[in-house]
Amino acid sequence: MERHSNGQVSTKTSRDVDTAVEEEPVRELDTAAAQEPPAKDEEQPGSARRRRPLRTSLIVLAATVVAAVVGIAATGALGGDGTDSASAAPTGPPATAKVERTTLTDSETVDGNLGYGDAQTVQAPASSTGTGTGSSGQGGASGGDKGDGILTWLPEESKVIKRGDTAYRVDEQKVPLLYGSFPLYRTLKSGTEGADVKMLEKNLRALGHTGFTVDDTYDLATAEAVRDWQDDLNREETGEVRPGEALVAPEARRVANVTATPGAALSGNLFSWTGTERIVGVDLDVQFEDLVDNGTEATVRLPDDTTVKAEVTDIGTPSTSKGDDSGSGESDSGSGGSGGNEDPTLPVELTVKDQKGLGRYQAAAVEVTLKAETRKDVLVVPVNALVARKGGGYAVEVVTADGTALRPVKPGMFADSRVEISGSGIKEGTVVGVPK
Repeated sequence: MERHSNGQVSTKTSRDVDTAVEEEPVRELDTAAAQEPPAKDEEQPGSARRRRPLRTSLIVLAATVVAAVVGIAATGALGGDGTDSASAAPTGPPATAKVERTTLTDSETVDGNLGYGDAQTVQAPASSTGTGTGSSGQGGASGGDKGDGILTWLPEESKVIKRGDTAYRVDEQKVPLLYGSFPLYRTLKSGTEGADVKMLEKNLRALGHTGFTVDDTYDLATAEAVRDWQDDLNREETGEVRPGEALVAPEARRVANVTATPGAALSGNLFSWTGTERIVGVDLDVQFEDLVDNGTEATVRLPDDTTVKAEVTDIGTPSTSKGDDSGSGESDSGSGGSGGNEDPTLPVELTVKDQKGLGRYQAAAVEVTLKAETRKDVLVVPVNALVARKGGGYAVEVVTADGTALRPVKPGMFADSRVEISGSGIKEGTVVGVPK
């Protein structure tokens, strides 16, 4: 998973603290001095969610500015100790920016995959010896006395199967799809009671059959509706529903891959199917789990650079990291070898309401920008306008009529190479110094 970080922090030392660059070199940001909480990677993946401290990536990137700042200081651009009287130091910072009042959005761009989600395998129903229905073969999909039967028709890949549609045929008898949360596991007939009866009656009503009450009891009126349904399917009108005579799924399904063939015995795996709408899956590093929650908004960028809106609708369980079992004895040194440890990831699923906006893409690698937090009406400056103070905390170099003055500030949210700040004397329009 590729994560794109924003901005960097100026590591220029405060003049009011130490102006001798030779004796006190510019230092990288010290998270302890800044009184930041422990870095997230020190916590266990299963810990409760919390807000991120100052971005680790920003601290690392801050090191890239050190050499430039030291170089400027050595030439007197930041003000010297007065030993070089022949050269006059400039009266202000090399560049400036104004404090702005705006809305700041914290976001991260990660890699994702567009598709139909994980496929589930459809298996042939259990044989008559495993259903408890005796030796008559009534546990088979055909419901007759020919054992498990022969497959005579299977759906093609990409076919969408809805309630009442034929999922496959056995001995030329249709096996339809019903909507529900669990499969048919027993013979339903007059006198049967239970949640599976209510599930069947809901489906019969949705398919246009009436004359019964939708409840937990299979009565004579239910049996009559079942006979009408069986007549529509060109099946024997028994008034009973046996296991295997219908498939059950929560909603319409799309055929992903067909493994069985017509003419084969009804056994084993028949085909696999998925949901009917395209979704986006992301394997997110668990250290960034605070980026997502149910309802988190996101923008998906497709291969043709068009974008669609998405929303986090499912967050899975973090995978566990497995060590190297090759016996090589090498430690996790980050050398890039194939036998190293893999960081655990958090599976995240995003729903795209605008399916037409996805165009004709059925499967594709995409970029997902997650919008984790938004702060409205805040004061912001470029990230590199921050100066790490020797005693801890941060300041900005405010340009005044008489020169410049370092004023302590409290940083807030970082986003888009900018940082939220607050402090005495800081207001919209205040001019602050920034490195070139």
